[in-house]
Amino acid sequence: MNSEVERISDLAEAGERMIERLRRQAFLPESRKGLNLRFGIAEAAALMGCSTNRIRMAEEDGRLPSPPATDNGRRPGYTIEDLLKMREVLGASPARAPLDRPAIIAVQNFKGGVGKSTVTTHLAHYFGVQGYRVLVVDCDSQATTTTLFGFNPHFNIAREQTLYPYLSIDPTQTDLLYAVQKTPWPNVDLIPSNLELFDVEYELAASGADGNSVLASRFRKLKQGLFDLARNYDVVILDPPPALGTISLAVMQAANALIVPLAATTPDFCSTVQFLSMMNQVSEQLLSAGIAVDYDFVRLLCSKFDSNDPSHAMVVQIMEQTFGPALLPVPILESAEISHAALRMMTVYELEKPVGTPRTHKRCRANLDAAMAQVEALVRRGWGVTAPASAHEIFNAA
Repeated sequence: MNSEVERISDLAEAGERMIERLRRQAFLPESRKGLNLRFGIAEAAALMGCSTNRIRMAEEDGRLPSPPATDNGRRPGYTIEDLLKMREVLGASPARAPLDRPAIIAVQNFKGGVGKSTVTTHLAHYFGVQGYRVLVVDCDSQATTTTLFGFNPHFNIAREQTLYPYLSIDPTQTDLLYAVQKTPWPNVDLIPSNLELFDVEYELAASGADGNSVLASRFRKLKQGLFDLARNYDVVILDPPPALGTISLAVMQAANALIVPLAATTPDFCSTVQFLSMMNQVSEQLLSAGIAVDYDFVRLLCSKFDSNDPSHAMVVQIMEQTFGPALLPVPILESAEISHAALRMMTVYELEKPVGTPRTHKRCRANLDAAMAQVEALVRRGWGVTAPASAHEIFNAA
């Protein structure tokens, strides 16, 4: 009688085994993926906001090591570690000032399928390329973000490595430092997740008559734990569950900025309107309970836009008329390159070379840079600074 129910278990186990096979195929010979990105001197100079000559001069006078030449005499390019050292030597670090508070950004929408985890990981890697110190916190028990960082939530992550020991009814950890994992990115860390994190929801739901006080304490506890950790970072990015639950509410209260991704379809637009209405109601309820919700910025980001689909263009126009300047002007274009990278459990920023055509890759990367830079500008505005003008902009202004 339970054969079909039992089949669910078989399907889940088969799926986990396949994920592990895909991970091993993508990341052999290492059990976790490495980062083999290289940046040419022109790209490095653009990231530093300086000339290539300034980099060469720093290499010639010994302030920077020269990249070793390959067998054909060509320079192999700079690693992320090299770029971080270069920023330090050339005074090109974008890090916040000590008195500026870290940006704690929740990427949140209660509708699934809007690219929430894809936005989270691409945003983290974009900030990593730009030289920021980044912490990503996967608060979703589905653990898509954890997977995109090269971890298998089923095989590689134990419950004790997630938020669970900190948020559970009977916590065994008093701070979040235990959960921070290094990633292949030297300046991007991760607090991973797995399915067992959902036990927090069960425990708090079953907490009895004092449930409200327990919930309130968990909201404050997550905010304090993240605030303590954030002192070592410039940007903290939170990926909450796509549903209204205890963890989602705690994330909503812990963040000081909100990015709402949505696809360019009518159902996504309608669902997001409902999400915003629910957020408003929940914020008022939290405030009445003495739990403040305060954001430096709230922006909507169209995360899946097909420029060749007239219906997408029409929905984006509706978004613009509805949300005005709260909708970020540059959407994320749907691209095969994003899908190809995801198949390899990567982001576009991690690809050593194009998976599709060079033209497709270049267009996708340029679009992602422009879309992510909108969020960077909001973060820097909160610190009272703006991105430095490029030489091209200075020349045209003159």
